[in-house]
Amino acid sequence: MVLIVSIYNYLKKGVNMMVKELKPRAGFDEIVLEVVSKGEEREFANANGSGKVCSCAAKDDSGEEVSLTLWNEQCAQIAEGQKLKITNGWTSEYQGQLQVSTGKQGTLEILK
Repeated sequence: MVLIVSIYNYLKKGVNMMVKELKPRAGFDEIVLEVVSKGEEREFANANGSGKVCSCAAKDDSGEEVSLTLWNEQCAQIAEGQKLKITNGWTSEYQGQLQVSTGKQGTLEILK
């Protein structure tokens, strides 16, 4: 079974995931989203440091929406209506709602 899952993940590598395929508290290879709406930037501070955070609503090519969290410089880079690609991202869950972000290891690329 593990071998089958490993082969499936290898073959799927580089293929964009869809929102319906995402699971909470798990990494993902790549997803392309369009920002539908963008909330206000706000400051945060915790035991790990401080910075800026911004919550957005985003949708995949099928139109399914997900909450997108932007951190620090990402907040100023992204605007409503832009398409972006997150590679090696992370999902979390807050108050029962799935959230997508770059996490600690991921990257965000603005698509033209």
